[in-house]
Amino acid sequence: MSKSKKAKTNIYKGKTSNQGLVKGTLEVTRSGIGYVVIPDGSGDVLVRSNDFGNALHGDTVRVKITKENMSSGRKEGKIAEVLSRKQTEFIGYLQVRNNTAFFIPSTDKPMPDMFIPLNKLSGATDGQKVIAKMVQWEKGDRKPIGEVVSVMRPEDENDAAMKGLLAEAGFGLSFPEEVMEEALRLTEVIGADEIAKRRDCRDILTFTIDPIDAKDFDDALSIKKIKNDLYEIGVHIADVSHFVEPDTALDAEAYKRATSVYLPDRVNPMLPEKISNELCSLRPHEDKCTFSAIFQMTSNGEVKDFWLGKTVIHSDHRFAYEDVQQIIETKEGLYLEEILLMNDIAERLRKKRFDKGAINFSSQEVRFKLDETGKPIGIMIKESKEANKLIEEFMLLANRTVAETVFKAKMDSKEIPFPYRVHDQPDEEKLLPFIAFAKKYGHKFDISSPQKIAESFNQLLKDANGKPEQQVLEQLGIRTMAKAVYTINDIGHYGLAFEHYCHFTSPIRRYPDVLVHRVLHSMLLNKTILDKKMEEKCRHCSERERAAMECERAGNKYKQVEFMKSHLGETFDGVISGVASFGLFVETVEHKCEGLVSIVSLSDYDDFRHVETDYSLVGRRSGRSFRIGDKIKIKVVAANLDKRQLDYEWVLDGGAPKNEEKGKKKKK
Repeated sequence: MSKSKKAKTNIYKGKTSNQGLVKGTLEVTRSGIGYVVIPDGSGDVLVRSNDFGNALHGDTVRVKITKENMSSGRKEGKIAEVLSRKQTEFIGYLQVRNNTAFFIPSTDKPMPDMFIPLNKLSGATDGQKVIAKMVQWEKGDRKPIGEVVSVMRPEDENDAAMKGLLAEAGFGLSFPEEVMEEALRLTEVIGADEIAKRRDCRDILTFTIDPIDAKDFDDALSIKKIKNDLYEIGVHIADVSHFVEPDTALDAEAYKRATSVYLPDRVNPMLPEKISNELCSLRPHEDKCTFSAIFQMTSNGEVKDFWLGKTVIHSDHRFAYEDVQQIIETKEGLYLEEILLMNDIAERLRKKRFDKGAINFSSQEVRFKLDETGKPIGIMIKESKEANKLIEEFMLLANRTVAETVFKAKMDSKEIPFPYRVHDQPDEEKLLPFIAFAKKYGHKFDISSPQKIAESFNQLLKDANGKPEQQVLEQLGIRTMAKAVYTINDIGHYGLAFEHYCHFTSPIRRYPDVLVHRVLHSMLLNKTILDKKMEEKCRHCSERERAAMECERAGNKYKQVEFMKSHLGETFDGVISGVASFGLFVETVEHKCEGLVSIVSLSDYDDFRHVETDYSLVGRRSGRSFRIGDKIKIKVVAANLDKRQLDYEWVLDGGAPKNEEKGKKKKK
């Protein structure tokens, strides 16, 4: 019997056992009540504020269960130990009184003030907004001890907002000293003995294709003709694991962060810039250590053979996506023949994926044009074109090949613990309402098998392309999908239609890729790593990925609200992107800025009721309906930066806001 089962048995008998300790994440509500969320789903444990000890919101803790109601399943407990902190850096204000300094955090979560020794103020004075780092909080101490990391000037409002989002999500704003020291000790010189261990690809045509503003080039492509209709195409990935070794401060910090975070005006990197932008970045005209997947392929995308292993490369050119796109469209430019051939192969690989059941959801990215202070002065919508898809297909090929190779390998007849990237089949509970909604637009679904569901999705996306309902069906379709995660349980990737898949191609910005490199390299050396904590690492990486995505969405939303703040009172074309009982969410067509038209403002016109199955609001008197996907005009009436919220008002077809129209009718 496991410890957890013993503990539960004792509690059931009405006893309190010392073994009643469980591990989980503390989530604190605004009211001050906490819940420790247990990963195995055995039920949250309620913890009252005076039982938090030195734990804060988001911390991983051990909680001692003190009460359990067996009929309701409700459990109460007391924090026994903090295992790891979600957040150690905070934004707030400094208070200096009688030669004593305290940091008062700006947070809606309960947290004590932090004592700051006078020699740790970093020049900050009373009343200034600062970033402070918690350096010590022993069990039993009433207040934590901290130090001021930096002072935020009034003109740094944008900087403070972005740093605040990162800190709240638990991402470090700076690297610890020991991490920076380790990074600085690393050298970019590749010795002859190291080159001798690697496959030398330096004389093969190699280039990178990245966003125009990228600094960390973590993948490169090479191409060489072997014979008639047989080519050697290399996917070369920055060899981060060569520099970031296990059981080092660098590795511990990279694991803690698990991912880089991409905000509108900055990248919060997983690794120090010395590694991400210098040592590992596959910059042109420099010898670089790489981990490669090299394929022998025909022009129709058929893989005849492949090789995996450590290499050394020399990039001949750095392309931006726009450069390659122009070459594809104009049929002119540097390495024209090679780029057109690789693009043709990529298109064939893409077609094969979709023929096997991959789902073709389109993606749009919001990009901001910022002034020197970080204020948005324009918003662009970036769509994926052939150049992006070229890179995507070769990265997918490498990722799939590595996963298949590891899956086929065994260690003592056992599967090797490995961080697969998996995506489950759609949830029936979410799928059926979507199918019913799609049917209203004439789209039919075959749900007899997962393959048929994927085929139905692709047919719907094809049929809806260019029609008014396209955007709403894509959005709702994506919501029916499960979330992709990292796990050692290889159930395949439904959305990509791959039986085996992993992340191998971005180790500069994703920690799971570093784990993949280590396992693969150990296999190739016949010294396979059997990491018993791999599933725990996978869960951590999945959680950090979700936190990064939420942080990135919040950053985009902040900039959109900031942009719209200068357009108060103006009218825009919009599309209804969501419907709830309290109003309509509307996204502007031009800028993709989403705001709320409240049910209260609509009540001036009619009494609207929410029809959940139809994703609509319908007027009881007029019969007027607002359905998700409908195009309407809106007026920007409020922009709240603190809450990252936009408030819109519906504008009648005649062009006047409804309350103005109502006023005119009264005057008549």
